Amino acid sequence: MEHHQVVIIGSGPAGYTAAIYAARANLKPLLFTGLQPGGQLTITTDVENYPGFPKGVLGPEMMELFRAQSERFGTQIIDGIVTKVDLSKRPFHVVGEGKEYLAETVIIATGASAKWLELPSEKLLSGRGVSACATCDGFFFRNKEVGVVGGGDTAMEEAIFLTKMASKVTIIHRREEFRASKVMLQRARANPKIGWALNQEVIEVLGDKTAGVCGVRTRDTVSGETRQLPIGGLFIAIGHTPNTQLFKGQLAMDEVGYIQVAAGTTKTTVPGVFASGDAADPTYRQAVTAAGTGCMAAIDAERFLSSGGAH
Repeated sequence: MEHHQVVIIGSGPAGYTAAIYAARANLKPLLFTGLQPGGQLTITTDVENYPGFPKGVLGPEMMELFRAQSERFGTQIIDGIVTKVDLSKRPFHVVGEGKEYLAETVIIATGASAKWLELPSEKLLSGRGVSACATCDGFFFRNKEVGVVGGGDTAMEEAIFLTKMASKVTIIHRREEFRASKVMLQRARANPKIGWALNQEVIEVLGDKTAGVCGVRTRDTVSGETRQLPIGGLFIAIGHTPNTQLFKGQLAMDEVGYIQVAAGTTKTTVPGVFASGDAADPTYRQAVTAAGTGCMAAIDAERFLSSGGAH
């Protein structure tokens, strides 16, 4: 059974940054890319807020650069998923791609995934006009009317992005108040292509697999009356769920599933296990903060190992 100093689970900005730092500390890390190699940034087109890229950079291209840098310093990368971990004793047991590995330390960088409305009609039409990523799929909705479900910054960003392609974008939100920041809300309100359907809850996506989406049925959250909105596409932007099911019952988490870490560190409740990126961050969830905590996790792991396993 292969024995490693550091096993990193996940490959977004957090996982790759952890790998760069761990590899440079000569810890020869093993990294599993997970279900979505490169993480959420691979479904993002333009990243314009990452320092060092004044003209912006494409999300997938940026993750290729992260990967190349981690490999340059000797990270061993397995393109696959981890299916089981046992964190009850050291060395920890990690099962990935049908093989078992021993790990002196584990760095978790499993990220988060988009939430869905969980409607049967939404599932049926997923990829047929229903999407959770405007930057991936917006291109298919040129000159069509589309809807965006949500009230946070993600929903505003998706709606503004979609106005570049769609003829009209309607933001559908269950309340009248928004979680979105003032600046994003103002930007959306100022956009003449964006319309608003407030106090509306989507109860059914209309259409079929052949023709795609032709509208949504919504219920007024105040009066209870239902109505139909004719649209040719629906984008779900209602937040994210941390990908931490693998560690349930083994690490302390909050009620949503974000892994809890000691303040100012990446230390979890199990000595030798460190959590970074969106899996442990319900607040910021940015590429740059994920990379920062990936760096912290590698340094925390290196200090843990050099102190002979003292937390």
